[in-house]
Amino acid sequence: MNKDQKDGVVNQAKGKVNEVVGKVTGDKSQEVKGDMQQAAGKVQKGVGDAREDVKDALKKP
Repeated sequence: MNKDQKDGVVNQAKGKVNEVVGKVTGDKSQEVKGDMQQAAGKVQKGVGDAREDVKDALKKP
């Protein structure tokens, strides 16, 4: 697991927390911030996954 994968998962978790807090408190801007943070985390994790796939493919003869 590389840094992008780890950071992506962390950002997804932070985003989910922000989204839930926004829903509970009725703060739409925090809810939207959480949604955006989750999306950014998914993209970041996807980049990390792709890097790992390339690295693994280069190891195979």
